[in-house]
This record gives sequence, structure tokens and C-alpha cells, in this order.
Amino acid sequence: MKVVIAIDSFKGSISSNDAAKAISSGIQDVYSEAEIISIPLADGGEGTVEALVEAANGKFITKEITGPLHEKVNAVYGLLGDNETAVIEVAAACGLPLIASDKRNPLLTTTFGVGELIKDAVNKGCRKFVIGLGGSSTNDAGVGMLQALGFRFLDQHGEEVGTGGQALNKVISIDLKSILPQLKDCTFRVACDVNNLLHGTNGAAYIFGPQKGATIDIVEELDNGLKHFADVVYQELGKDIHNISGAGAAGGLGAAFTGFLNASLQSGIELILDIVEMEKKMENADFVITGEGKLDGQTSMGKAPLGVSQLAAKQEIPVIALAGAVTKETEQLNEQGITSYFSIMNEPMSLEEAMNSETAFHNLRVTAKQLFQLINAVQK
Repeated sequence: MKVVIAIDSFKGSISSNDAAKAISSGIQDVYSEAEIISIPLADGGEGTVEALVEAANGKFITKEITGPLHEKVNAVYGLLGDNETAVIEVAAACGLPLIASDKRNPLLTTTFGVGELIKDAVNKGCRKFVIGLGGSSTNDAGVGMLQALGFRFLDQHGEEVGTGGQALNKVISIDLKSILPQLKDCTFRVACDVNNLLHGTNGAAYIFGPQKGATIDIVEELDNGLKHFADVVYQELGKDIHNISGAGAAGGLGAAFTGFLNASLQSGIELILDIVEMEKKMENADFVITGEGKLDGQTSMGKAPLGVSQLAAKQEIPVIALAGAVTKETEQLNEQGITSYFSIMNEPMSLEEAMNSETAFHNLRVTAKQLFQLINAVQK
């Protein structure tokens, strides 16, 4: 019996790694000699660094950097086992949780710390980067990140424009003379699961600005800044950073990575599954187990369990999905590669109790054990 466990974290409840341990112990209660391969999983958002460090025998690096409001914060990124690949979640440097709700203002917040993390990894010898977008508090089109890497954005007086979304309207020219020289040897693979353009009603400011603290007036100012900045980049560098699917991700970081760092934007789960060599590890498996905290209509739109099930389907491997909650929209997943899905809830309880990590661990183990008791009985 070979079983591959590739399960996402249950957000706010149990980590991907612990969820896999719970399921593994349940299987081994029935099949003590089973070959079990556990692969921590994420979809490019929260938990990506942890999942890839665990999967690739890497390590965590802590670096003091500039936070979104210029305060000093300690941010963590991952260095994979090859010692040349760094994994960075932009939220670690400029995420919304780093700012009190009453101080959120994307006119002021900066991505400078993201650039500091990249620079630190470059100085440690990294030339390959995996970047997880999402959860940013910023709307500066990645200017802060680029400033930390040596790009200079100048106003009409030839002075640097400063930081934050408020600086974009001031940019008149771009100075490339001081760029970190090692960047030319670096490759960036960016997990991005939105298709928003940089500016306009479907752009970074209008779609994501309000959740970052922007009023209607601020949204308009930010959007004007993004358009102005895109025009300057086109005039100065001949690059169109607006008409890129995903350019508006993370307050315009998508545009910065593609336009200035020649990055490729990819589906988060597809990128992660490729890095951990999921398809290879599935070979000759009898079952694949995946899941997340809640299986619903969003799962069918490219989240981790669907990505896993689509790879398994290529090898005709049955896929079992486990979750804390399962909605009626989940039925469509049976047509998309998930053989069967189950909620791990086995008795009435409060949400707080259900999300307790010990409760979740117990419920995952019991559910896995009962499923494999049934499989064992059928195989006999």
C-alpha cells in the first residue's frame, strides 16, 4: 500500500505538516507497513515558505527589515536545500497583519522590505526565487521593492520620489545605474492567482485598495498614480507593465516583478506542485489524500486540492479529500478528479472547538483510520 498525502493547512487550525501526520497515523493504525509519502502543501499564499522548506529539506532565515510603515520588523523567508533557491512571501514584509487596522493607508505603505529580503538572499548566494504574492498592505506598484534593489525613481527635480502609493504620481524618470548587479543572473517564479491588470476599474487600486484602508478618494488617487507610473515605465523602458494578466496583484507587485525583474507569473498551486515534484512522487501510489479547511466552490477554481487531484487523475489514482467543512457546491469536484470527499466532523461542536489544533488532529486521524478500515475490508 502506497499513499501520498498532500494536504493544505486548515487555516487557523492545523498546519499542513501536522495534518499529514494525523492522517498518516490513522492509515498506519490499519496498514502498519504502508509506504506513506507526506508532502506539505500550499497554494502560493500563506504557508508557502513553510511548505516548501519542509518539502525541500531547507531552512528558515530571519532578517530585520523595513516594515510597511517604515518600522523595523523581523521577517522570515526560506532557503531550500539546494542553497540557491529562496522562497519569499511578500506578506512577511508588507502584509496587512503587520499594521493596526486604524493605520492602514496604501498611500503610505511600502514594499521596500520585500526588496531587502531579496537582497539578503542574493548576498547569501541565491539566484533562484519563488515569490508568493498576496496579503499585501501596499499599492506602490512594487516601487519600494525596486528601490531596495537599487532602482531609482526620480521626480521633476531629479530627486528620489520617496515611498508608498503617493510617490507614483511624482515619477518622471528612472535611473538604472545603481541596480544590484547580481539581479541579471536571478530568475523569479511568482505565484499569482489573480488576473487583474495594473490600473483601471479592475486594477489593483479599485479591486484591492479598500481592504487595505483606502477611501474612495484614495482609490482614485492610487489608480491615477498607477496609470501615470505605467506610462513613465513605457516611455523610459519601452515596457508595458499594465496589460499583463496579474500585474495588479499585491498592489502592483505583479507588474514590478514582470516588468523589471523578468519574472514569470504562474498559478500558485501549479508552481508549488512543480517545485516539490508531486507528479513524480505520486508514481505507483494506491491513493492520494488531499484537502483543506473548507471544501467549497472556491476549491474548484484552482486551489491546492484541485491541483493535486488533477495530477493524480493523469495516473488514474483515486483521490480522497478531507476537510473541516464541506459545502453542497463541492459536488462538482467529483467531476474534476476528486474521487470522494469527507468532512472530519464527527459530532456537534462549536467552531472554536472544531478549530482547536488537537481536535483537528484527532478528527483527521479517526477519519483516515475509518476510511482505511473500509478499504481494508473491501480488499479482503
